[in-house]
Amino acid sequence: MDTRAGNEAVRDGTMGTVVQELMEQLKPEAAYFTALDGGRTCLLVFDMDDASQMPKICEKLFTEMEAEVELHPVMDAEDLKKGLAALK
Repeated sequence: MDTRAGNEAVRDGTMGTVVQELMEQLKPEAAYFTALDGGRTCLLVFDMDDASQMPKICEKLFTEMEAEVELHPVMDAEDLKKGLAALK
């Protein structure tokens, strides 16, 4: 998250609101808040059913928090099993 925008969000009280709305929207199975590369960082593990959900997930973070967002699709063991079976 951009330091200047993050500082302003903390000062004006919108940081908590944005985080709360994100948590309610995504219902993550895990959420971690830390500092990475010198900046505020949020790591969320959540289900995304379709790539078309990316704008709804990301735009508020881009526009209101000036955040950099990375999405990393991952598989659980069942997904891996299904994917490997499809190779046959």
